[in-house]
Amino acid sequence: MRKSLFILTSSLVMLGAVLSGCSGGGQTGGASGQSSAGQSTQSTTTAAKSPGEAKVLRWNLHSEPPTADPTIAEDTTSLAINKATFDGLTRIQEDGKPHEAIAEKIEVSPDMKTYTFKLRDSKWSNGEPLTAKDFEFAWKRALDPKTASNYAYQLYYIKNGEAANKGKAKLDDVGVKALDDKTLQVTLENPTPFFLELTAFDTYFPVNEKLVKANPNWATDAKTHLGNGPFKMESWEHKSKLVMVKNDNYWDKDAVKLDKIEFSMVEDENTELSMFENGEIDWAGHPLSSLPTDSMPAMKNSGKMVVHPVAATYWYKFNTEKPPFNNVKIRKAFAYAINRQSLIDNVLQANQQPAMAIVPPSMSLNPNGWFKDNDQETSKKLLAEGMKELGITKLPPITLSYNTSEGHKKLAEAIQDQWRKNLGADVKLENQEWKVYLETLHQGNYQVGRSGWSADFNDPINFLEIFKEKMGGNNDTRWENPKYKELLNQSALESDPQKRKEILKQAEQILMDEMPIMPIYYYTHTWVKNDKVHNVVTDALGGIDWKWASIE
Repeated sequence: MRKSLFILTSSLVMLGAVLSGCSGGGQTGGASGQSSAGQSTQSTTTAAKSPGEAKVLRWNLHSEPPTADPTIAEDTTSLAINKATFDGLTRIQEDGKPHEAIAEKIEVSPDMKTYTFKLRDSKWSNGEPLTAKDFEFAWKRALDPKTASNYAYQLYYIKNGEAANKGKAKLDDVGVKALDDKTLQVTLENPTPFFLELTAFDTYFPVNEKLVKANPNWATDAKTHLGNGPFKMESWEHKSKLVMVKNDNYWDKDAVKLDKIEFSMVEDENTELSMFENGEIDWAGHPLSSLPTDSMPAMKNSGKMVVHPVAATYWYKFNTEKPPFNNVKIRKAFAYAINRQSLIDNVLQANQQPAMAIVPPSMSLNPNGWFKDNDQETSKKLLAEGMKELGITKLPPITLSYNTSEGHKKLAEAIQDQWRKNLGADVKLENQEWKVYLETLHQGNYQVGRSGWSADFNDPINFLEIFKEKMGGNNDTRWENPKYKELLNQSALESDPQKRKEILKQAEQILMDEMPIMPIYYYTHTWVKNDKVHNVVTDALGGIDWKWASIE
């Protein structure tokens, strides 16, 4: 889920926001798995609501959602808001599998390349009917190069999707067509076993064509925002508060138990935890924020903290076009020079696992990893060789960038210290607000930057495809490798699961041999919640869904 996991986008991801698959902005501890339904982690003094009172869930987003437009969203926070205000053809439920949502019936051709979705009667939150044309418009809008959607590649599985996004085919040639108001036909390039997981993802959500064309800024204001999900926006005070209320026009409104969700936007994790302990919010921590690292030992010992591993990886990106990280040996020297287990034991403290590969354990291609943790001897050797190749005798000052978060800061400070001691590097730390930070990465105005990725679906390709294209939407490293691209293309045509896995393993080896990113750890999600909160679904990929949530 998610770019730059918020971790994070991303979620990061959420310390964002797995670039989401997705990326998040404020998490250091990880991304989540399994439903939290029925789990009791901490009680507050807040009195239980009487049957006649509104059921209100109070939550902290940690940072402002960069967008509420599902076509543009790429980070954990934005993806979560979209999940609440939109519904796709399918929706991931508590069992972790996609189920029919706006699609009432799904027919698949024998060759697994044509999907026909029969839509149920459903409406936009303003009461207007939702049709198959809304899906066709949304998907083609995401693929339109003018839209500049960084997640457009998620639609490359559709026939001519990639060609259209690269200006080599017309949008009319893309294999998605509304046959009538209730029938959507989709033709794929190749059989895609996880396609129904993709149709539950934000980039595949519908958008209202009439509104989008009339108001390009429709998704920045609650008054003009229009969705089709279990909730709708009531108000949005930017960088302060966002409120969603139950959508009475939602097709499955009887399943929605909450009347309202009130989101604050406090970046400081210690303040967030204090708000929770004072009864001001009902949940603290992942998947949209993180718990203060200093509080981890006490909460862990008390049994109040929930810890779940998730399919997400925290990493640092290298800008491979800026010296000294235009040299592969220097990139690898910096990656090998850190002691990941020490970072986990002394800074992160949430049972994370050191990452010596990009692909997380739930879909691992090489369980033993591609290099050793804390390999100081190899690191020093590579550094000397790399500096000689660049013709330098001293490393230039290095800037390590991260988005504002106490967890990101502490981890960066620890790595800064390790690089100083082990490599003699002079490392400056630089932090930025989440939305600004994302733009900084996209523009290539950095040397080393924190990021992460929470899977959008449980397949290695979701991690590897990020780095397929030098100018790909989420590839801020500016790295590209012809053989790597060839292997990913080859994997899309391979029907034998074991042969496909071997192809993807070869691709990951190239990625780790050239090290445009250095993996640091595999996420866990940690949080505390009130006993009265039930049925918040936190999936194995780090996503969150409030559709079935309740306050008892």
